[in-house]
Amino acid sequence: MISDIVFLVISLITILSSIMVVQAKKLVHSAVYLAGTLIGTAGLFLLLEAEFIAWIQVLVYVGAVITLILFTIMLTRKGEEE
Repeated sequence: MISDIVFLVISLITILSSIMVVQAKKLVHSAVYLAGTLIGTAGLFLLLEAEFIAWIQVLVYVGAVITLILFTIMLTRKGEEE
């Protein structure tokens, strides 16, 4: 019963975050929402009792890929005016 509620909450957060990845106007916000989506996916792996896959998801994708995306966004920006 409680695992069903936890699954619904994590999956709702993951789905909403993935929708916001596409609809975000700024690239930095989209990258942060992508991190939320990947963390939600790791949470779903934890519910499936696949702890190793969940930790790899967090370390590789959230830790490395999102950091690389944020660095490339920051380094390739030109003098944009708001």
